[in-house]
This record gives sequence, C-alpha cells and structure tokens, in this order.
Amino acid sequence: MQRRWPCLAALLLCLVLSPAADAQQAEIQTSFRVKYVAEGAVYLEGGRAAGLAEGQRLEIKRKETNALPSGTSTVTATRIIAQLMVVSVAELSTVCEVKSANAEVRVGDVAALAAQDARAMVERRASSATRKYLQVITFSEGDPLDEEVRDSLPRPPSPVVNRARGRIGVEYGGLAGSATRSAQLGVVLRMDVTRIGGTYWNLSGYWRGRLNSRSAGSQPQTLTDLINRTYHLAFTYSNPTSRWVAGFGRLYVPWASSLSTIDGGYFGRRVGRAATVGLFVGSTPDPTSWNYDPDRRIPGAFVNFEGGNYNAFHYTSTLGFAVSALRWRMERPFVFFENSLSFKRFVSLYHTLEADRPRLQVPPGRGSVGVSRSYSTLRVQMHPRVAFDLNHNYFRDFPTFDPSLVGTGLVDKLLFQGLSGGVRLDLPRRIGLYTNVGRSSKTGDARSSWNQLYGISLGDVPWVHLRADLRFSKFDSAFGRGSYRSLSLSRPFGEDLRLEVQAGSQNFASPLTRQSDSHFVSITFDWFLSPRYFLGTGFTVQRGLLQNYEQWFVNFGYRF
Repeated sequence: MQRRWPCLAALLLCLVLSPAADAQQAEIQTSFRVKYVAEGAVYLEGGRAAGLAEGQRLEIKRKETNALPSGTSTVTATRIIAQLMVVSVAELSTVCEVKSANAEVRVGDVAALAAQDARAMVERRASSATRKYLQVITFSEGDPLDEEVRDSLPRPPSPVVNRARGRIGVEYGGLAGSATRSAQLGVVLRMDVTRIGGTYWNLSGYWRGRLNSRSAGSQPQTLTDLINRTYHLAFTYSNPTSRWVAGFGRLYVPWASSLSTIDGGYFGRRVGRAATVGLFVGSTPDPTSWNYDPDRRIPGAFVNFEGGNYNAFHYTSTLGFAVSALRWRMERPFVFFENSLSFKRFVSLYHTLEADRPRLQVPPGRGSVGVSRSYSTLRVQMHPRVAFDLNHNYFRDFPTFDPSLVGTGLVDKLLFQGLSGGVRLDLPRRIGLYTNVGRSSKTGDARSSWNQLYGISLGDVPWVHLRADLRFSKFDSAFGRGSYRSLSLSRPFGEDLRLEVQAGSQNFASPLTRQSDSHFVSITFDWFLSPRYFLGTGFTVQRGLLQNYEQWFVNFGYRF
C-alpha cells in the first residue's frame, strides 16, 4: 500500500506537467530581434529553423511618448516604424528588404510577422511533422479497401502551396509632343505566386505593357517605355527533390547574370553536388545592357560550379559558349566566364569576361580572338557602416545601351571605363554617402581623364519624412563624355498612399546619339483604395534637342 502512493504521485505530476509541456512545444515564434541594419536592409535573429521563409512580411513597431498640444500631459502610442519583406533565409538568420520606413530602424528593434503570415506559420506548423497523429498499424494481411481509405485520408495543405500575392490592372495613358499625339491601353501586372497548383512552378515579377495604341505621327521611345523594359516577370521551376531547373519569361540566367536580361528561357540539370549544366536562348530587350539591340538573339550553353555557404566562404564559377545573332543571322560566337568569391559579409570578388572573334579584320599577327568585354569588382566591408570597392571596366567595342537613360543613373556601371575606386558610408539617422572616382585611359589619348560620381541618400528627411537620393556624375570614355544630375524622392503616407518623384538632367556628347542635352521630371502616385483595389497615376515631362513630350497614365486594378 505504501508503494502505491509514490506511483500515484508520479502519475499525477505527469498529468499536471504534460499540458504545460505541450503548450511550450506548441509555442510559435512570430517576433524577431533586429541584429544589424544596412542601407535598405536589416538582418534578423532567427531563420529557417524558426519558420521564416522568403516573401513573408514583417512590421517593426515602437512605442512613442508625445506631448499633447496643451502641454499638460503626454500620451503613449504604438507607431509602425518600418515594413519589411524577407528576401533571403539562412538557418539562424534572415535578410529583409525595407519596403517602407517612417523612422530609423535600430539594432534591438523587434520585427513581428504580419497577421496573414503569422496565421500561415501556425497552419504550417500544425500540418508539419511535429504534429502528433494517432498511431496507425498496418497488418501484413488486410482488406485492400481499408488500405485504400487509409492512404487517401486528407491532410491539410502546406500554406506555401498556391500562395498568391500581387495585383493586376488596366492602364490608359496618352502622349503629347511637338510632332506626335497618341493614346495607349495597356496592362500592369505584379505577381508573387509560389507552388502553383501544388507543383514547384513559381511566378514572380512585374510587367507593364501596351495592348494597343492609336497615334498621329511617329511615336518616339519615351523614358517610361524604356524603363518598363528593365523589369522582370518569369516562371521558374525549383524542386529541392529534383535535379532539373527551368525558367522562362523576362529574366536573368541565374548562373550567368552578366549576359543581362533575356526574353526567353533556360533549362538545366544539377550534376553531383556542385555542378549545373544547361541551355538558354532569348533576345536582349533591356536598354541598360551593354550590348542592347531588340533584334539580337543569343542561344548558348553553360556549366556552373558552386559551393560553400554565405555564412562563411562561398564561391560560384560559370563558363559557357553562345552565339550572338541579329535577326537570326550570326553576328559573333563568343565564350563567357563569370566568377564570384565571398567570405561572409567581409570581402567579395566578382569578375566577368567575354571573348570572341572580332567583327572587323584585325592587323596580321594580332590573332583572331580577343576580349570584347571585362568587368571586375572587389568589395571590402571592414565595418558595418563603411565599405570600399575597387572596379575595372573594359570594352573593346562601343556599348549600345540607350543613351536616353544616362540621367536616370541606371547605366552608371557602363559610363566608367578603366580603373576606379569607391567608398560608401552609412551614417546615423539613415544617411548614406557614396563616391566613385577613377582615371580612364583611351586608345590614342595623350593623357588620362577623370571619371567622378558623388551621391548622398537620406532615409528620412526631417519634418517631411521623405526618402531622398541625390547624385552627380562626370565621365569621359571612349564612346562619349558628359555629366548628369539626378534626384529621386519617395514618401509613404501611412500604409495606403505612396508618392515618388524622379528628376534628372544630362549632357552627353557621343557618336551614339545626336541628343546632347535633356531634362526630365517623372511623378507617380499609388493609392490602395481598399484591401482589394488600387489606383495609380503618373506624369512625365521630357525636354531635349530631339525629344519634347508629356506622357501620362492612369491605372486601376485588383489586389490579392
């Protein structure tokens, strides 16, 4: 009888503690501490092990105490400081892009999952392997109908399957210039859809284009039209249990981004643990590309080797062969190399090179194959707020990017030729200073020339809460010389309104274009009318020697 009391006591203790243990096991982390802040990004404590995944959204909130207008007392309120989106996840850490910010994000702030993503995490954990199910015993001999019923028992679907976010709308706009007048009807599309139909196909990106156009007179390629071609929208196939990879749309070849954007696709297969071989084909629609020509086609093949991890040493190396053709008539065959080495966030080295048979005859004895394009950059970040870089850029032939984009800052990497170095400082209160200076030596020049770029970014302009970026560049290369100034401003008004302004002026003397001086101002406005509908509008003014026009648009659509 005396032995029974300890046994009963132990049994009661287990019954009391088991609900607490189950509750502790079921506890799900939805808040994560900010451990590092960079320009436009933050690093969180917690990663894949805590359930974070790419595409999730978080909010940073902070309690602030403000004095009432009377000055007799104060009130404490919770304010949304920033909205984040997860872009990269490791096992124990996460990188998030700052989508909008009303104040400076600090180390130690707490980012909480948005309500929709928090619910999805709870559902995912509930349907994961950690969930306890009743034990099912299968007999060696049994009724086949019972076995079939048991195999077809429904399971809750994973929340990442068929997760769709984005918006789709119709757009109407017009163009008025000195020699033209037109109206366009188009579509604007932004998509982020994962695991479509339970498969491993995903759709992500942004596209904005015309369905039809009515015009009187010749219609020029406007600044808005050119920028629209720089966006990506692609279907990609990524199955962790399969060796096959694929993608098509407007996209980069993931292992050869130096080829720039293509309108086409790629297809590959993983070989072993470190290699991927594949094929690709597409056109070159991106006007910021060094070899831009909408009539160019590039089919080719590649092999890539990758190893390590981004928390320590990581490397990737790609070599390939391709053929450049204009209207499917062969222009030049070429080989390309792309290599990258990095150690944590401390140092990274990137180099890309293309070699081909020149289109023009070379002098005897010089050989028939040469380097047509080379770009390398070394980046060292000795302190979280200070980064240095050293760059070298080489073109054998004139690059063919669209010179109308010089004043936007989208082709900075192509304007500097030769050796250059830069530094970036991330100061308190989200202030960033950056510069790049170098000397360019062109064939036939008696002396070298200076290339210069200076800029400042303000994450939160006091009182008006604007995000601003101002830059000035002066350059002198083999294909042109000149300068440009650009200013970009953006401001969110709560969570539903956003205003963006971009302005620039350029002076570009080059055999690539007859338009030397030009100025532009572009204003866009986005308004989320409700959780399901949005309205957007924009206006652009361009003034130059060859192009003088005003362009406007209005779009309306559905969010999901």
